[in-house]
Amino acid sequence: MQMGKENEKVTSALQNSDMEKASMYQVAEAVLFSFIGIRKKSDLEHDAAKIKPVQIIIGGLVGGVIFILSILSVVKLVTG
Repeated sequence: MQMGKENEKVTSALQNSDMEKASMYQVAEAVLFSFIGIRKKSDLEHDAAKIKPVQIIIGGLVGGVIFILSILSVVKLVTG
């Protein structure tokens, strides 16, 4: 029943928040930490209350493009 309590926390966080919009920095931070794989559970709940799924999708796509371009740049620099 642990998952039920976690879902209740996220739901209550969504209901109790004033639906403040997340800043671009908050979205970038959430996406970066997701790429790396480190994130506190409390931060995850905070993000779930503020960041919309569309913001995460766009941030993930932009982050992925930046990552691919940086890898290509390094490879091009090394192979010269």
